[in-house]
Amino acid sequence: MPKPDSAPFSYDGLDRVIHEKARLGLLTSLMGHPKGLAFADLKQLCGLTDGNLSRHLQVLQEAGLVEVTKGYEGNRPHTTCRLTKAGRRRFLDYLAVLERLVRDAAKAAGKEPSTLSRLGILPT
Repeated sequence: MPKPDSAPFSYDGLDRVIHEKARLGLLTSLMGHPKGLAFADLKQLCGLTDGNLSRHLQVLQEAGLVEVTKGYEGNRPHTTCRLTKAGRRRFLDYLAVLERLVRDAAKAAGKEPSTLSRLGILPT
């Protein structure tokens, strides 16, 4: 097994479960709503069909990142989705790896981090 320093650009923390575009959008949406979001709201926010959203939520739920609660509001079915505590932590870890990737790419391109911060690409 190679030493961690021997492959600095391997970005092992880029979690394949999270890295898919639709799931990245779902997790980002849920991150800002700790109490969860209704299925219909997630569908609209992420521009997904019912089937696509259901499948991506299933993958996230199987990975322990998202909790899906089904019930009723009045006589209508109501599904709520929210990040689990482990899902929130794993997503934050993933974002830290993305930030490192952006810094590394900027450095390789000869851009200073302070320039990227002014452009809103990196936090100050």
